[in-house]
Amino acid sequence: MIAAICAGLAVSILSLSLVAPVTGGSFEDAGAAFKRGDYATAIQLVRPLAEQGFPPAQAILGIMYDSGSGVPQDYTEAAKWFREAAEQGYAPAQTNLGVMYQKGHGVPQDNAEAVKWFRKAAEQGEANAQSNLGTRYLSGQGVPQDYTEALKWFRKAAEQGHAHAQTMLGLMYFLGRAAPRDYVQAHKWLNLAAARYPASETENRENAVSARERVASKMTAAQIAEAQRLAREWKPK
Repeated sequence: MIAAICAGLAVSILSLSLVAPVTGGSFEDAGAAFKRGDYATAIQLVRPLAEQGFPPAQAILGIMYDSGSGVPQDYTEAAKWFREAAEQGYAPAQTNLGVMYQKGHGVPQDNAEAVKWFRKAAEQGEANAQSNLGTRYLSGQGVPQDYTEALKWFRKAAEQGHAHAQTMLGLMYFLGRAAPRDYVQAHKWLNLAAARYPASETENRENAVSARERVASKMTAAQIAEAQRLAREWKPK
């Protein structure tokens, strides 16, 4: 069952990176409008900034086209704006462009190109990209399958508090993939993941809880207590 969860997550989850808040004038206003669902105001404010070459605005405009928020859904336009920002080195847009290549939305489907953009963002510390890159190494999509690399990138994202990466890291410890089997570490990471998934991701949270309980069934009471202590003391890096 655990292996099935691991395999399913490896091929199904890709994280889009939302644009981090940036203070200052009309972009701050655009971000606030976007968050409250006032897409007409957001598009009016963000488009001029995007056309002036401001990467965070370009990335928000890409997200709006990708989701059809305030504009007709248009993957080609979304990919265009993600690329404009990605080529300026903006990590969230690099992540999103990688997702577009992985899904074949607005660009030809290309696993290797997806990995290229995930790597650029991951090397800048972008947690969604790190998790996506770990998933590619786990499944062997766009790169040779490499559990050691998968573990490395999941750990980097998990240590930042990325719930999917925490789930995958916990499963890899449980299965002994690229690291010695360690039920305490597996339980710790799955426990953290279960607590961090938002309410909108019910299925992912349930998978983490189910995996955690399966791990717990193989542990002593002392091991479970130690795993719970480690989870309580954990802080994102």
